[in-house]
Amino acid sequence: MYLNKVTLYGNLTRDPELKALPGGQQVASFGLATNRTFKNKEGQQQEQSEFHNIVAFGRTAEVMGQYLKKGRPAYIEGRIQTRSWDKDGVKQYRTEIVVDTFQFGPQAAGERSGGGSSAPSSSQAPSRETAEQPPAFGGEEIQYPDEEINPEDIPF
Repeated sequence: MYLNKVTLYGNLTRDPELKALPGGQQVASFGLATNRTFKNKEGQQQEQSEFHNIVAFGRTAEVMGQYLKKGRPAYIEGRIQTRSWDKDGVKQYRTEIVVDTFQFGPQAAGERSGGGSSAPSSSQAPSRETAEQPPAFGGEEIQYPDEEINPEDIPF
């Protein structure tokens, strides 16, 4: 068995561009920047950035297009894919990460969420009533119980 799995955590280099395929399915594409730090031969700290082309389809693309913005961090899991096409008799190539799942990165204090409420500052603990977060990517918004959970009530 072979494995084609990519895990990235970085910042968006541009807002997601949302388009529709002829069949009506949504496609989002954007760039993601990652970096690494290392020491060179002289022992000096170096930083190297890498830029990735990201593509998402369907409901995932819609949510990404709605909530992600340039500069915001995101965690992406997917697979690597290289497409090719002919342009003026010259073969062109593009390597992309096709998103399987993703998570929103932390939101900066004072930055506005997609729902319109401001995010709490990092010194405040967010409450369920005031901290508005975008819904989970592939489904409904998570509903948490209002009462505390008693460990004795857990069946295992």
